[in-house]
Amino acid sequence: MEIKNHLKGGEFLVHHVKNTNAFVPEEFSEEQRMIADICQDFLEKEVFPNLDRIDAQEKGLMVNLLKKTGELGLLGLSIPEEYGGFGQSFVTSMIAADVLGAGHSYAVAYSADTGIGALPLLYYGSEELKQKYLPKIATGELLTAYCLTEPGAGSDANSGRTRATLSEDGKHYILNGQKMWITNGGFADLLTVFAKVDNDKILSCFLVERNTPGVTFGAEEHKMGIKGSSTVQIFFNDCKIPVENMIGKRGEGFRIALNILHIGRIKLGANVIGSMKRAINHSVQYANERKQFGTLISNFGAIKYKLAEQVIKTIANESALYRTSAYVDEKINEEIAKGKKKEEAYLEALGEYAMEAAILKVFGSEALDYIVDEAVQIHGGMGYSAEMPVDRCYRDSRINRIFEGTNEINRLVVADQYLKLAKKCDSPIFNIAKDLYANIDNYKGKINFDGDYFDRKATVIENFKKAIILIQYRAYETLGKQYSSEQEVMMSIADMIIQLYVAESLYLRVKKLETVKSSQEFSVYKDVLDAFIQEAALEIFNSGINAISSFATGDEYHKLFEAMQYFTQFEPMNVKESRRRIAQRLIENNYYNF
Repeated sequence: MEIKNHLKGGEFLVHHVKNTNAFVPEEFSEEQRMIADICQDFLEKEVFPNLDRIDAQEKGLMVNLLKKTGELGLLGLSIPEEYGGFGQSFVTSMIAADVLGAGHSYAVAYSADTGIGALPLLYYGSEELKQKYLPKIATGELLTAYCLTEPGAGSDANSGRTRATLSEDGKHYILNGQKMWITNGGFADLLTVFAKVDNDKILSCFLVERNTPGVTFGAEEHKMGIKGSSTVQIFFNDCKIPVENMIGKRGEGFRIALNILHIGRIKLGANVIGSMKRAINHSVQYANERKQFGTLISNFGAIKYKLAEQVIKTIANESALYRTSAYVDEKINEEIAKGKKKEEAYLEALGEYAMEAAILKVFGSEALDYIVDEAVQIHGGMGYSAEMPVDRCYRDSRINRIFEGTNEINRLVVADQYLKLAKKCDSPIFNIAKDLYANIDNYKGKINFDGDYFDRKATVIENFKKAIILIQYRAYETLGKQYSSEQEVMMSIADMIIQLYVAESLYLRVKKLETVKSSQEFSVYKDVLDAFIQEAALEIFNSGINAISSFATGDEYHKLFEAMQYFTQFEPMNVKESRRRIAQRLIENNYYNF
């Protein structure tokens, strides 16, 4: 394949890592850094001092914060200039989501308003609806919510029972039904509501104003975390919705919902970064204050391990997030150059990277859960006290593995997208897989890693790809039509793919940093890559063995087992010392500064 900046969705599985380029955070423009600073300043002045008030859901506070965000222009980053927004790049919108992601419940409200709440209208709404509502959404005059989930329809969203019936005069849809777990539902002015028209089997999508007669709102839900996020049930009783308020075409709602969720998944991959860095700061600052056995606990190897792993997972997630976001931007520009409207180009790009979006959602949410859990552990007994800030970090993190489709659903999305990619007539995956299996007896013994540092790491990553292609091929060939019902196997394969994509993204970032960092600064990023690659190899091996033990027996099992051992080899590294160096930099700075 030719060298290019962006890959097609899933193409990382077959494209040689040496020929791949990736955008990294160190390449942010001055304008992007300025936006990040504005976001951080807003958190420091408006959000962090008021976290208790936000969690208590003080009346009007969240609305006021969102409107102040609108005054700064941060609600209109993704909205084109012709509709009163700033028309910023996808990467720039992810930077805002990243930094503001540290804002706990405020971050949830911001993300829902600027993401799933507003984007169905932007991408699928008629010109009249866009002209009417988007300028007010961009300023915060109108706030939004996304109404998909119902009591009987969660992961199976298309099973919802909310109905819309065309009135006799053909001017309105009469809406009846119930929605639940609606973020921003307690105050949103505009509701994006999914319902089935008459006896349709597929959802349609409608824009509903809050003050529409027949719309009523339940009480605020009491939740484990994100307590300051407004979450209510919404009821629709004979609500008359103008026919022109249908978003998209009749029966297009399920497609709209899925495409918007792709955005939500990437955005969640950004949101967690801010939360990660905030939890790390709490961790290291406490470790640098707390003494046990006559010394600061930051001097202990067990604590250094935790601090280092927090940093490693954050840098890795950040690398994958901005790599993917830049791919989306480049795909958008490519489609616009072909003559497509910007909205159509956005949808094309987001659909293209459905696999990567699901990867970011799973890895990011689980990495954050690890980080906040270890933050509590570093605090010891104090971490279990509601008086300490890590209490909020821990409780607020848990929802991310459920938001935007559960992690189980997203793992199945990864595996399903891989299968679709493998089945494409122009995909080389099938032929690569057959060749790997034909030569399976050769995959034994020790690999000699040749070349410079990055050549050797590239060999490891390329072998991860071979392991995935081989195991998925044999699973599908063996299980046949039963493959799609063997969710445990599919999720094991998804876990292998997730580790590969993040490892490769981290590799690409560290490789680029060699040319922009001093040798002293750069060395710690090599430590991060060394530690992550070794863990990824072990996790890919474990997931691969879990998969093959579910479908292979006898001689084939032993051959595949040996192949997995072969393809997940890595250079022996003293990763204990790597982690200690990473932790030491964090400890000396006393805050996240990577």
